[in-house]
Amino acid sequence: MKKILFLHGFFASGQCVPAMALRETFEGRAEVITPDLPIHPKKAVRCIHELIDCEQPNLLIGNSCGAFYAQMVAPIVGIPALLGNPHFKMTEFLKQRIGEHQYKSPRKDGNQHFVIDETLIEEFAEMEAIQFDNCKPDFRDRIWGLFGEQDTLAHFEPLFLQHYNRSFHFPGAHTPTAEEVRGWYVPLAEKLLNI
Repeated sequence: MKKILFLHGFFASGQCVPAMALRETFEGRAEVITPDLPIHPKKAVRCIHELIDCEQPNLLIGNSCGAFYAQMVAPIVGIPALLGNPHFKMTEFLKQRIGEHQYKSPRKDGNQHFVIDETLIEEFAEMEAIQFDNCKPDFRDRIWGLFGEQDTLAHFEPLFLQHYNRSFHFPGAHTPTAEEVRGWYVPLAEKLLNI
């Protein structure tokens, strides 16, 4: 059975709506792995590499910050990726949200609180500076972007198209509903997986 590794957005977890919708929709056809990613980007990328080494997924699907990570990792590990509303400038997003926050979906460790501070923003700035360094010509058609027409947070389709060729739209907002995941993410994932 094929495997999909789903990488959630910054405020989310492996139990978020898109993750659960993917797991339910692919049940019996593909295993969908939905980990809780660390808040710190270097730890998150390390965690993603460890999961890929262990699970050997056939496809990465990321949403928002998870798509930021998927784009960086996919060419290195040679796995295609579907990027949902990728947020390529996380520093801009975080600078407006300094302080204490709660995750929007439950995390397995039970910790629902986190802090956005200057140190975290600096870590993301370092990652942003090198995020497209591993782009390869043979991956221009293996990393696909899916952009919500009602997205008010991330507007990075022009930047995406500087590096990749395959861009799609869906009528939703930044975080897709379960119905939007089934209607738009799943068909594109099926094409990338050839199932």
